Amino acid sequence: MYAIIRSGSKQYKVKKDDVIQVELLDSEPGKSVEFSDVLLVADGSDMVKVGMPTVAGYKVIGQFLQETKGPKIEALKYKKRKNQYRKFGHRQRYSQVKITDIKG
Repeated sequence: MYAIIRSGSKQYKVKKDDVIQVELLDSEPGKSVEFSDVLLVADGSDMVKVGMPTVAGYKVIGQFLQETKGPKIEALKYKKRKNQYRKFGHRQRYSQVKITDIKG
């Protein structure tokens, strides 16, 4: 059984015991996290439920593991013939969540 959930502005395909990285959530390690925006639920057989926009009665439960950081992205602004450049970077923070159950 798997589900497609929406967290933040992104969609994730999840199964039980999956570990996913979602946009930063306001939670503490060890706490339970609930995703109520379930867009699709599918069993291993022919059962598929598609929501308009969400599937009613289904939710995905996860456990907040830790806060992680993504790869560093570096950028450079350069102005030719002016001897001027600016180097800057960004590193996105993510929440790591282990999916414990799909309830419906």
